[in-house]
Amino acid sequence: MRVALAEDGALFREGLLMLLQAAGHEVVGSTADGDSLVELLSTHPADVAILDIRMPPEPDGGLVTAERLRGLHPDMGLLFLSHYAESHYLMRILQIGTDSIGYRLKEKVGSVDVLTDTLSRIEAGEIVIEPVLAKRLVERPRGDKKGAIASLSERELDVLRLMAEGRSNTGIAAQLFVTPKAVEKHIANIFGKLNLHADTAEHHRRVLAVLTYLRSQRDGD
Repeated sequence: MRVALAEDGALFREGLLMLLQAAGHEVVGSTADGDSLVELLSTHPADVAILDIRMPPEPDGGLVTAERLRGLHPDMGLLFLSHYAESHYLMRILQIGTDSIGYRLKEKVGSVDVLTDTLSRIEAGEIVIEPVLAKRLVERPRGDKKGAIASLSERELDVLRLMAEGRSNTGIAAQLFVTPKAVEKHIANIFGKLNLHADTAEHHRRVLAVLTYLRSQRDGD
């Protein structure tokens, strides 16, 4: 696929370029800041743009740049990279969009297979969340955290964690060694306990379920 890259760290940028080329992707251009990426993409279209979250033109310039790009190129995928798995970054990313978007740790995309899998899922319209962050977001609430979240079973929490990673029902079933039918049942239970009504689109309900956990963690801190 055609990929554009914005990363202010020269060493990591060059390494990522080599990795993308080794995976057979066409790199339409690379820049060190968000403004240059916007200018690049005005003349060199890409399927996915890869952005460092913490880069110029401001501390979290990747997020600001992505907001501009989503308005200018709504069909283009966005992959955010960072050294840090932060829930407040994920909240900002989900506000930018829930389709064709991803958030991965830099240290986890250091192989052709992982990077290609991530980019392919984003190009296909999925949302891809770093597994360690997804797991943290759906840990069983402790202390005074009450309500629907605490009512989920351990297996339902496992399913929701994998939903938060952007996995399909088939992918969840493979991870948990259960049937897709069992996954469908767990997801139906999750939607019911979180009061996500059936008149809402399936994809949207999955995102809302993840957002429920994000907000619970934020409010409980």
